[in-house]
Amino acid sequence: MPRRSRPTLIVASLLAAACLGAGGGAVAYATLHDNGTTTVTRQVTVQQADTASSSPLSVNQIYRRAYRGVVEITVTEGGSSSPIPGGGQAQAQGSGWVYDSDGHIVTNDHVVDGATSIKVRFWDGKTYSATVVGTDRSTDLAVIKVDAPSSELNPLAVGDSKELQVGDGVVAIGSPFGLEETVTSGIVSALHRAIQGQTNFTINDSIQTDAAINHGNSGGPLLNTQGQVVGVNAQIKSDSGGNEGVGFSIPSSTVRSVASQLIDNGKAVHAYLGVAIDSSAPNALLASVTDGQAAKQAGLKKGDVITDVDGTTVASGDDLSRAIDAHKPGDQVTVTYKRGGSEHTVTVTLGTRPN
Repeated sequence: MPRRSRPTLIVASLLAAACLGAGGGAVAYATLHDNGTTTVTRQVTVQQADTASSSPLSVNQIYRRAYRGVVEITVTEGGSSSPIPGGGQAQAQGSGWVYDSDGHIVTNDHVVDGATSIKVRFWDGKTYSATVVGTDRSTDLAVIKVDAPSSELNPLAVGDSKELQVGDGVVAIGSPFGLEETVTSGIVSALHRAIQGQTNFTINDSIQTDAAINHGNSGGPLLNTQGQVVGVNAQIKSDSGGNEGVGFSIPSSTVRSVASQLIDNGKAVHAYLGVAIDSSAPNALLASVTDGQAAKQAGLKKGDVITDVDGTTVASGDDLSRAIDAHKPGDQVTVTYKRGGSEHTVTVTLGTRPN
């Protein structure tokens, strides 16, 4: 049975350069279809991070604290209903981490997408079958569950990505190219990056790092200097398809919220305004307003410039996306916008983002 490594999502450099400044934080990426899988394991009984300040740990200390909670995921695709010619099967590998003592593991959606069976390999080589609990394509996150004895489950503590600063040390652990328990280290290169999930919706406040991330790291944890998970490794920006020192992790603030929803409900929901931002504009200029969605129902139109949401100043598409993401479907928010030189305020009942 052929084995392929499911890739970390690759941001196409030339396209990304054109889109990074776009309103709404649009970033272009392309998935490399060269056999790849990524695994992430994370604790579901979310182990609270110790908030007491302490000295930074060495890379070796971080590894020793976390490696038993990191897993390798092998996904089998195909079968009788497979699109693979002849109904064959293919395998892909990735990374993940234990989220809680109930056997929940966090990984990327693109790691388990299309899986007909999933195997999870722990630090000691023992392997167990897993099932998908829920996936969220818009944030590229997934939770799977493994039926393993408690002795195998070592949940990782979840830190607060909002406390990170540029220049802070970080460590990635995963299975690049199937090389399990590989450790790389680096720094937080930038914060508040906007990347895209599987459905091209923006994943706000993502972490940029120069810690080496390659195919197979997807879904694995990015750890701070206290050994706490602050991100899930998901994408790299590369001309060659290999590591060039520009990787992106989904922030733990997003992971915590989405994982909780997936575990409780099997799905995650996000607030939705229903607008598109003009990428060439220096502000939150509406390029279009979707029929039947919240903005349209509230009377917003193409050409309006949104300047404020519930008292939060909006100066760009990224600002607007963050402001909406801070709410839930059904919330009522006050939106201030400019039209024809005049300022207007309207109350909007937010909808649910389509998957």
